Amino acid sequence: MTVARAIEVQDATAAPEVSEAVDAPLDGFRIGVTSHRRSRDLIEALERRGASVLHAPALKIAPVQEDMVLIEDTRTIIAAKPDICIATTAYGMRRWCEAADSFGIGEQLLETLSACRMFVRGPKARGAVRAAGLADVGISSDETTATLVDMLLAEGVRGKTVAVQLHGYTDVRQLERLRMSGATVLTVTPYRWVKPDGEDKLPRLIEAVVSGNVDVLTFTSAPAVDAMWSTAHEMGLYRQLIEALKGPVTVAAVGPVTAQPLVDAGLSPLIPDRYRMGALIRLVTEHLSLNHVRRLETKSATIELRGRCLRINGEVVDLAPAPLLLLRALLGAGGAVLSREALSDLLDLRGSVHALDMTVSRLRSALPDGKLVETVVKRGYRLRA
Repeated sequence: MTVARAIEVQDATAAPEVSEAVDAPLDGFRIGVTSHRRSRDLIEALERRGASVLHAPALKIAPVQEDMVLIEDTRTIIAAKPDICIATTAYGMRRWCEAADSFGIGEQLLETLSACRMFVRGPKARGAVRAAGLADVGISSDETTATLVDMLLAEGVRGKTVAVQLHGYTDVRQLERLRMSGATVLTVTPYRWVKPDGEDKLPRLIEAVVSGNVDVLTFTSAPAVDAMWSTAHEMGLYRQLIEALKGPVTVAAVGPVTAQPLVDAGLSPLIPDRYRMGALIRLVTEHLSLNHVRRLETKSATIELRGRCLRINGEVVDLAPAPLLLLRALLGAGGAVLSREALSDLLDLRGSVHALDMTVSRLRSALPDGKLVETVVKRGYRLRA
């Protein structure tokens, strides 16, 4: 059995952390998915929970057979016989071994890695290293490359050759820290990002986020964030995209590495405590259930608003976008009065009294009792129980 196949079999025994309750806690919510690799796992898990998913892969991974840079970098590392090797991801290790096998240098790569000291960024990378028959001597306590570099610098790297398996998003600062401390640093990138097929999907997702037609936007790789920023700049919508992600649309990242370009843009993404897809799904579900489900108990009915889904006494009621946005605002106010000016701005009605009155009228006609939307003379509107 080849090295790559051995790791693949080992990894397949660990099913993705995506099995949870069979109810629909995400019913009514729309979630944007930007991932390419393992996107089906993520999409199916969200849809099982009732979400509507808008999928637009920002980038895809280039076929390993076409990546001659990877092979040349591998041959350079084999020839250099490094003292230390850092493995950052399980998938990267699998791809690296698969590529080496396909070009007939898999055994040479294994001999090289077995002769050096292996450090791993997290438990998944450790599993891939051990499945290949290799032994690691150190693991990051927080699954970051920075912590691994701290460990190496503490023991000294001057005069040593360090090979680093990158993971699609290069932390240049950590490589520079090693070089500044006297190490010779060699890198290998087992997967490279290229533009996906169907390039119109990403612009459509960006437009949906800007218009507020997405509740949560998810990212599982930092390069995908960079690709979205670049596309938004090309569309002239970057500023609007950032504002949407600061306001009505929540952004979520699978871990701190993925989150960094979001943070750099001034955003505060949701990040699970465990940097896994299953943990990301649970965090998104909990966030929407706790913060974006509005309920109102009245004498005549129970009103529940979940994303774009309005239920009255458990029955779905179709409501146009403008009355839906109005209802969300009134429910969020908790009975407080919202001024006509504020509601007009929210609905982008440019101060049109007639348009606001029509929106209020359409909302009243959809509710079991139109008097639930109360007019407060010379002030605005509120909901009353």
